[in-house]
Amino acid sequence: MRRVPTKALVGFSVLALVVACAALAPWIAPFDPNDQDILNSLAPPLAMGDGGMHLLGTDRLGQDILSRIIYGSRVSLFVAFGAAGASALIGVPLGLAAGFFGRVVESVVLVLADMILSIPFILLALVVMSVLGASLPHLVLAFASVRWAQFARVSYALSLELRERDYVLACRAGGVGLLRTLVVHVLPNMLSPIIVIATLELAFAILMESGLSFLGLGAPPETPSWGGMLQEGRDELDTAWWLAAAPGFAIMITVIGWNFLGDWIRDSTDPRLQGVLR
Repeated sequence: MRRVPTKALVGFSVLALVVACAALAPWIAPFDPNDQDILNSLAPPLAMGDGGMHLLGTDRLGQDILSRIIYGSRVSLFVAFGAAGASALIGVPLGLAAGFFGRVVESVVLVLADMILSIPFILLALVVMSVLGASLPHLVLAFASVRWAQFARVSYALSLELRERDYVLACRAGGVGLLRTLVVHVLPNMLSPIIVIATLELAFAILMESGLSFLGLGAPPETPSWGGMLQEGRDELDTAWWLAAAPGFAIMITVIGWNFLGDWIRDSTDPRLQGVLR
């Protein structure tokens, strides 16, 4: 039995903590994230308040930083899973279509993907969010409208290889329908690379959600989010460093956790690396 690398264990531990915080937020958060206590505005870490100790301090409105980070994990995970899932649902079928449905479909999909990939992501996301407005569903839609090209490109490259495999040729010779061939025989053999791409996209989505929230185009102001907290603490770095340090650290360890997990999945599923890793 192979030993799980330390990096993978770290990734699993970090992500389990983040998921637990998101799922159990109402029970483990010491304060309501939107409760204001102006008398304890900008209280430092470990300061006592009316309802107990503020372990990570408070913001300008007296809101508990730890509680807002715990609830902010819900926003980050919702956007990350929603964005990666929607991008995969759009990009993977398009990539399969480009690989199996002939030159016309291939040209259209690849041209669209190249157009999307040639424009900086943050610029396209800013345009989408500016038009639709700031909300979590719109944020997921903005990611999916841009990041599907990553999944389409990977799926297309895999399709070029898989369509020449013996079992695919046997399905064609046996009269098996193309749709059934794709769903039953081709797609399962593409799952491992797609899962690796999805884990990296999850980390990217968390970073970009934080960036858009920092710019005021992500989660609504009343919704606790790590990027919004960074934006609030930007002007208080000299006097209240904890406002930006706490959400910044949460973003950093979560992204590192996803990257560690993605690296382990890639190493575990790539047969070319098995002999090196043993």
